[in-house]
Amino acid sequence: MKETARLAHFPISFFAMVMGLAGLCIAWEKAQSVFQLPIRIDMALTPFTALTFILLFGLYSMKLLRYPQQVVKELNHPVKLNFFPAVSISLILLSVTLLQTLPSISYLPWSIGSALHLGFTLYVMNIWIHHDKFEINHINPAWFIPVVGNVLVPVAGTAHGHDEISWFFFSIGIVFWMVLLTIIIYRVLFHNPLPDKLMPTFFILIAPPAVGFISYVKLNGGLDNFAHVLYYSGLFLTLLLASMAPRFTRLQFFLSWWAYSFPLAAITIATLLMYEITGLIGFAVIGWLLLSLLTLVVTFLFYRTLKAVGGNKICVPED
Repeated sequence: MKETARLAHFPISFFAMVMGLAGLCIAWEKAQSVFQLPIRIDMALTPFTALTFILLFGLYSMKLLRYPQQVVKELNHPVKLNFFPAVSISLILLSVTLLQTLPSISYLPWSIGSALHLGFTLYVMNIWIHHDKFEINHINPAWFIPVVGNVLVPVAGTAHGHDEISWFFFSIGIVFWMVLLTIIIYRVLFHNPLPDKLMPTFFILIAPPAVGFISYVKLNGGLDNFAHVLYYSGLFLTLLLASMAPRFTRLQFFLSWWAYSFPLAAITIATLLMYEITGLIGFAVIGWLLLSLLTLVVTFLFYRTLKAVGGNKICVPED
């Protein structure tokens, strides 16, 4: 009975874990390629990430079948709603992890994930437009996930030969990134601070310009002025959040801490790409520092998550 009750409260935000693990895998894959490292850490991380996704997807599917009312409740929640597209983003990221080793298999999760993400984007935007319950205090950086997540599609889409489809998704993500960024900055400056539980979502601010840079370089075929703006705005946001480190270290552990992981992975990969293109040693140094930090953060988050699950701190009714 106790385990049954825990399944009813299994949160959709668990899929942020897959995003973080996949980001770590892609970051190491990029580092191995750029620096010609004689190791293949990604070969262990890829199947582990895939198995984690399958496990979480299976558990949430069971929740959907046994407790559909709880899923509907999350779909109507102003914050939790935005984590449903983490499922489609996880599929897209899994396709990227498979791109170099199994490109033909990579196409399947990319196509399913891209189509599913477009559906989530349309659904969530319909909710936003026709809502009667959202307030300015409900918005937080997690709102980027449904719409701005579209910028991820070109990362594998260009490799699969779908340039126009990739431009379509990239355009959606970049335009609405600028719109939502304006609203979020307004909310942060002129309204109540984010609650502690959502503070880690500030790191999501890094992901749109960092991933946007990676996708744009693939679409554009190289660096230009706009690519520089995307990369350096992502790097500045990383520095800004690093300057707030004491505030984050005082927070109680929540599942939302996984919001630290994928954005750090995105700026790490973007920095390694900058080094690959420019050959400037400064980017290599920053890339190694970020990769080391990312590895430590994901390892720590995984440990804390297992500890929280074992201690019955997750999958419990919220206050």
